[in-house]
Parts: sequence; structure tokens; C-alpha cells
Amino acid sequence: MAGSTLAIEAWGLVKHFGKVRAVDGIDLTVYPGGVYGFLGPNGAGKTTVIHMLSTLLRPDAGTARVFGYDIVREANAVRSRISLTGQLASVDEDLTGTENLVLLARLLGYSWSQARARAGDLLEAFDLTDAAGRQVKSYSGGMRRRIDIVASIVTSPDLLFLDEPTTGLDPHSRHQVWGIVRELVAEGTTVLLTTQYLEEADQLADRIAVFNRGKIIAEGTSGELKSSTGSGSLHVRLRDPERRVEAERLLSSQLGAHIRLEADPAELSVRVPDPEITARALSALSRSDIQVISFSYGQPSLDEVFLTLTGREGDTARSDEVPRS
Repeated sequence: MAGSTLAIEAWGLVKHFGKVRAVDGIDLTVYPGGVYGFLGPNGAGKTTVIHMLSTLLRPDAGTARVFGYDIVREANAVRSRISLTGQLASVDEDLTGTENLVLLARLLGYSWSQARARAGDLLEAFDLTDAAGRQVKSYSGGMRRRIDIVASIVTSPDLLFLDEPTTGLDPHSRHQVWGIVRELVAEGTTVLLTTQYLEEADQLADRIAVFNRGKIIAEGTSGELKSSTGSGSLHVRLRDPERRVEAERLLSSQLGAHIRLEADPAELSVRVPDPEITARALSALSRSDIQVISFSYGQPSLDEVFLTLTGREGDTARSDEVPRS
């Protein structure tokens, strides 16, 4: 099977931690090229699947292949094709950025001159040259994540696992990491990305598997997942945020649906199966003298899709039923 055109094939993967079934029969097909996203809250099973596919954990049941190699019987061959950036720092914080990369390059068979050249090229490519001579412990959070990812591509892997690479980063640093991912894909690396951030999956992933309680409960492109709810989404922005509660009650009465209160105190949204109903709802707001600054009707957001599929919010969801995975 070596040389398979598929990056990942998995059938019935299961993993227990004590009495907890952290992964509950996962089937997966990932084609080479692009970004495949695992989306779900903590405890959904995303990282456990990554650890099995990258040979760090042995499945309790099921099987999987990476580029045609069995993850148990041919683990060394799998490791030769992949790289992993986990949730915790993988570089030595007491070494400088350059020292970390040179050390890794030497361990991977580069000569001293080749290692220094490769380190310099990577630091320049990912905007870390100015920090190259500083200890990693002095880096900002965003810089640490970038050096972590750079350390994973000293030799270009065919498949890179990125496990929640932007958790805790500010928006600017998150966008920098997104840029790195896009550059890697452009150079031919397949990326399997786990994330809790709906926007991140929407921005980066060509296909998305939605995880909940150890299972994949939906899979497809972002557009396919949004279409799967069978309804559109009405977004309304009010002139007076203090009237949002009143607007919520009125819209709920008119539409017979749950009204979502957005983070912005002036905004509401609701899934609506028929666009004609939205006109009546907006007219009701106008008759009640609740002024609307703007409104839009279109596909639901990936956030709303996740809520529909799992019954809980995507960015803030946590599971108390399984260990962090």
C-alpha cells in the first residue's frame, strides 16, 4: 500500500482513557494538498486522533494509514513523512532561535554549514531574523508559536499536524500563523489543523470534520456545512443597544425561533428558513420604533452551524466529560 495517493485513511479508530471513550469509531479520508480541519471544543477527541495518526498513541481499535503506511506496523515510515506541532512548546527556551534550528537540522543530518544556512533561511522567511540571537524564553507568544512551527519544517514534511497552533494568540499573531500555513500549503505540504476557532477553520480549511464527544458528526467544505442547516441567517444591527432585549422578544415572537445575542451589544442573529419572513420581522421592528442600522440575510456562519450540530457554542465550548484531548 506504500505510495497511496491518500494522505490519510482511517477506519473505526477508537481510543479509551480508563472508562472514557475519548475517540469513538472515527473514519477519515484526507487527500494530499491543502488544509484539512478538525473543529471542535476541548475534549472532543481532536488531539487524541492526531496523536494516533502521528504514531504517538496506539489505537485500541481500528486502523489507519498515512501515505499508505500503517500507523502501527509501519510507524517509522509514517514518521519519515510527517511533522507535528503540538499544543506545548517543542523548542528549548534557553537556546536562541538560531541555536534551536541549527540543533534540529544537525540531528536531521545536515552539515554545520547546511544547518546554519537552513536556519537563516527559515528565520528570514517567517520574520524572525531580528530575534534569531535571543533566547526563545524572551519571545512573545506569537513568536514562540512561529518558531515552534518553523522547527517542524526544518525538513519539509509531506504532512504537517498543527494542533491548535493559535490558541491564546492575539489577532495579529494569529494572522501571522495563518500566513505560515498558507505558505506551507503553497509549497506542497498537506496540513491537518485542529482548532477551536470557527473563523480559523473557515479561513484555512478546504474541508472540515466537526468533532463532538469523540465522534465526527459532520464533514465537508465550509460552504457545504453551512448549507446543511437548511436555513438562512438574518443578522440585525440596532441603533440603540439598550433596546436589544425588546428586539429579541419581538423577533422571537415573529419568527418562532431562538434569537442569538452576538458579542456586539447592538447585534442579533437568527436562523430563518424563509427569506420572506425576514421582511415581516423587520417591519415589526420598525412599527415598534426599534431602529435598525443594518441587516443582512445569507448563509449561516460556521459558528451557527456548529451550534446547530452540537447544541453548544463553538469558540467557548468545553467538555467536562473527557480529558483534554
